[in-house]
Amino acid sequence: MTFSIVARSDDGRFHGVAVASKFLAAGAVVPVAEANVGALATQAHANLAYGPQGLALLRTGLGAADVIAGLTAADAGRATRQLGVVDADGGAATYTGVDCHDWAGGLAGDGWAAQGNILVGPQVVDAMRDAWLGGDPGRRFARRLVDALRAGDEAGGDRRGRQSAGLLVVARHGGYGGTSDVVVDLRVDDHPDPVTELGRLLDVHVMLFERPDPATLLDLTGELAAEVAALLTAAGYAPARPGDAGVDAALADWAGVENLEERMVPGRIDPIVLAHLRTRP
Repeated sequence: MTFSIVARSDDGRFHGVAVASKFLAAGAVVPVAEANVGALATQAHANLAYGPQGLALLRTGLGAADVIAGLTAADAGRATRQLGVVDADGGAATYTGVDCHDWAGGLAGDGWAAQGNILVGPQVVDAMRDAWLGGDPGRRFARRLVDALRAGDEAGGDRRGRQSAGLLVVARHGGYGGTSDVVVDLRVDDHPDPVTELGRLLDVHVMLFERPDPATLLDLTGELAAEVAALLTAAGYAPARPGDAGVDAALADWAGVENLEERMVPGRIDPIVLAHLRTRP
């Protein structure tokens, strides 16, 4: 009832899972990941214990294939389970029980595993594989996962239709303010086009929570500082004191309300923040 891709970034920093299904809130059930440990997707007649148990096995240093062997050997319901695992080193494996509803199957390679059940056919998994392997390694890891999920969706996806999608990405200290390992955790629980909606949410997430590219930052001085001061004043955040420092402080105040604080750099402005400020009424 689900198709998913589990993967590790080429540099080994990120692990993640993207999933879609004709099932309510699949993102609350399928993906599990831990920074520097690995990631897995448990689906079909999902055994939710596979999540914590699989991570525990991965923490011991077991490879993906051995984790699957250990989980399924101890599970009397293994014939109805489906599972994809990628370990800390990028080893990957996928498992499909013999009683999973057709079409069901999976593929795995270095750093990725793609699988699905109740699909229109094997072309769904093939499309996810091709999109992952053909993707730009320099593209954001989360976007590569969504790209692969979208390819599976466009190839037909779940043969029952669409309902939900989810995305989970982890990296050590990669989350909000560096205080969490959860980089992205987005869900579309019930939607007529969940994969497209997941992509839209990721766009918003990137704008609000990713740190700016230092190479693109603009000095908040001169004419630009004057423009920003005028825009902030119009928005009700007039600088409390004159000069560029006053503009910088007012900008930080406005950005905190707009949830853009992760993109703040003292004395400079991110073009994404500037564009957002220019669009505000």
